[in-house]
Amino acid sequence: MKVREEYTCPLEMTHDIIKGKWKPIIIWQLSKGSHSLSALKRSIYGISQKMLIQHLNELLEFGMVDKTMSDGYPLKSEYFLTDRGKKTFEAIAIMQSIGIEIMVEDNRQDILKEKGLL
Repeated sequence: MKVREEYTCPLEMTHDIIKGKWKPIIIWQLSKGSHSLSALKRSIYGISQKMLIQHLNELLEFGMVDKTMSDGYPLKSEYFLTDRGKKTFEAIAIMQSIGIEIMVEDNRQDILKEKGLL
C-alpha cells in the first residue's frame, strides 16, 4: 500500500493504513498476544494466506506490527503489535464496542452470543 502524496487531514492517512476488511481483525487478534502466521490464519475465519501475508507486510511497513524470527529449522516468525499498533487497537476496540451497541439495538444478539461477546 502506498501512502498518498497529499492528505487533507491525518485521519485520512490512518484510515489508509488500516482500511479494509482484514487489517482491523489482524490487529484485534494480535492484541491478544504474539501469533505465528499459521495461528493468525486459524484465528481469522475466511482470510487466505496470501491476503494475510499482504496485510501483515503493510502493517509491518507502517510500524503497526513487528515480528521476531527464530533460528533453526523450521524457521518460525511471531508477529506482535508495536506501541503504534497498540494505540491503534484502542481505537479499534472503541469501534468494536459501537458495533456491539448497534447490534444489540438491532436485536442481533444471536451473533454476539455466538462469538462470545455477550
